[in-house]
Amino acid sequence: MKTTIEKTTAGWRLMRGRMPYLIRGAGGANSLEQLATLGGNSIRTWGADDVGGMLDKCQRLGLTATVGIWLGHKEHGFRYADSKAVTGQFDAICGHVSRYKDHPALLCWALGNEMEVGLDDTEAELMWKSVEAAAQYVHKTDPDHPVMTVVAEISDKKLAQIQKFAPSVDILGINAYGGAASLPERLKKAGWTKPYVITEFGPLGPWEVGKTEWGAPREETSTQKAKRYAETYAKAVVGRPSCLGSYVFLWGDKLEGTPTWFGMFLPKTGEKLAMVDALSRAWTGKPVAKPCPELISLTSAADGKTIAPGSTLSATLTLRASGSVRVRWELRLENNTWLTEFPGEPGKPFTLSAPTQPGAYRLFVYARDSHGGAATANFPFQVKKEN
Repeated sequence: MKTTIEKTTAGWRLMRGRMPYLIRGAGGANSLEQLATLGGNSIRTWGADDVGGMLDKCQRLGLTATVGIWLGHKEHGFRYADSKAVTGQFDAICGHVSRYKDHPALLCWALGNEMEVGLDDTEAELMWKSVEAAAQYVHKTDPDHPVMTVVAEISDKKLAQIQKFAPSVDILGINAYGGAASLPERLKKAGWTKPYVITEFGPLGPWEVGKTEWGAPREETSTQKAKRYAETYAKAVVGRPSCLGSYVFLWGDKLEGTPTWFGMFLPKTGEKLAMVDALSRAWTGKPVAKPCPELISLTSAADGKTIAPGSTLSATLTLRASGSVRVRWELRLENNTWLTEFPGEPGKPFTLSAPTQPGAYRLFVYARDSHGGAATANFPFQVKKEN
């Protein structure tokens, strides 16, 4: 189906066929049936290798897909001054576009993801010129789907480079976390006039939060994250005339920062977290019939502190939930190595002996209800011998 961008008196809108289409999307290709049931309508990929099956599944479920085409990063050794590497990358882009351009679930193309990070001005110019060549090719080969490029946050300099060196890009995709809610105002102030999509948003990232004295970042609880997701959607997407929609991060689970930092579902067991409920309410305007447990507090004298090897460590979890809840505590090293786990009960202190080996640790708690919902939280602590 053809996708177009239409200029309106207020700004821009995406058209799918002849109907306005606001992206209510998620990053990732897991739990797509649940995404469709809860009001989502699109997914985003970061690469285009072997996405045919995923596109077929989207079509069956009534979902669309923004298909990302991965472009080289400096940190991975790619050099845009290397003409042979750039030519090989361009050939790969051509292959992906030719292969999937006629798939009925395709919404648009996304060239790259944060590949501008770490580039100096000369390298950035070469990179954006290669994006421009790819965008021109896509427009010629597939005039039925617009072209996006995805960047890590925005700056006046970055936006000026895109406008100057990659003018054929139709949509700006922006990955933003702590600053996501203020994107509309910041884009306007910077003079950006094209449409945009928030291609990643979610909790505060590990780079945006407070840290312990030994450098361990403090993760928000699932309940705190849900409030942040809802606030971002309300402030940066709803009623914003040049915003074509958003892709929440991450519809699934991912070990990044911690096992729970970015995932909207629990690792391994797959229960949904409150962030899923928050997006479902935003997408549908309806209350969630069986909401996830609400985490009121996780308290411990060891939270963010240094304790002695083998000393007693206690913590208390307070929840609000409908029905029965199963609680599990889990101890990990700060590098995410799993150590052990224990059962627990909400509202009752949980006690264990601290590890005897000095180092940085994290205590996690998971609360699962009887209808597929969960809540999670954790805190860092350090074990160190007294001098």
